[in-house]
Amino acid sequence: MSVVDARPVLGPEQWQPLAEAHERRARTLLADVIARRARGERHPVEDFMFDYYRLRPGQLVEWHPGVGVRLRCAASAAAHRYYREEDGLTGVDAPAFVASRGSTLRFTRELLVATGARQGQFNCFGMHEWAMVYGLTPDQTRHSGLPLRFAPDRIREVVNENGLRCTHYDAFRFFTEDAAPQNAHQLTRADQVRFDQPGCLHATMDLYKYAGKLLPLTSSELLLDCYDLALEIRELDMRASAYDLSGWGYEPVAVETPEGKATYVRMQRGFSERGQVLRRRLLDVIDQTTELAGASALRD
Repeated sequence: MSVVDARPVLGPEQWQPLAEAHERRARTLLADVIARRARGERHPVEDFMFDYYRLRPGQLVEWHPGVGVRLRCAASAAAHRYYREEDGLTGVDAPAFVASRGSTLRFTRELLVATGARQGQFNCFGMHEWAMVYGLTPDQTRHSGLPLRFAPDRIREVVNENGLRCTHYDAFRFFTEDAAPQNAHQLTRADQVRFDQPGCLHATMDLYKYAGKLLPLTSSELLLDCYDLALEIRELDMRASAYDLSGWGYEPVAVETPEGKATYVRMQRGFSERGQVLRRRLLDVIDQTTELAGASALRD
């Protein structure tokens, strides 16, 4: 049996409950986000998920079965980009996605494979966030509405004592001019495949970004799983930073202390393990897409 013939087919009695369950899960997960956005209110942790990654809440609520699944009685879905109806069955058009966005698939696969195969590093202690405010006064920081836990001189001391070993370009590019030269590597965008590693909080958060870039190949279940993990990581990222989020109900993970470092590394390892599972699921999506499209060259 060919890969195409083996694709599962779901009737409406099967896929409609799945779509409804997904919408309930997404709306529960995003309830506070949606309510705040309606009121025009900001949040120091959750807004990052939409300001930086650019997906809208509605895109997380919308249901996609993912590549390789065909639906009966779902002709209206064919109006979505990268969907096609054929012989009464509607599903993601893998060949069309590959033809349009093959370079995205190729880069994403290369990055996910390289990152997942590398040994995780767990000795950065979250100093990347401190490096983003290193040498700045409170009114100069990116989150100027948030107070800092320490005076600028103490922040300098903490960074100098711990050193900077960031491996993720999209964190490094926000280091202050004084902090960047102290990093173990002077990273560029071209270095991303060479340096990203599974212990990095931001590399694991970015699984959500790539799940979004691969829509509608990515199932909505996988997208929400990536979002859920990324949100947990962002919370740790900010709790371990030099910012004071206690007014928002977030107690600091004091990485300037041995106890705080131990807590950070323990949580970091747990996120890394969960991220590796999601990374493999995303690779499965890419590989299934290329097989259905007959585009094996993307895996070379």
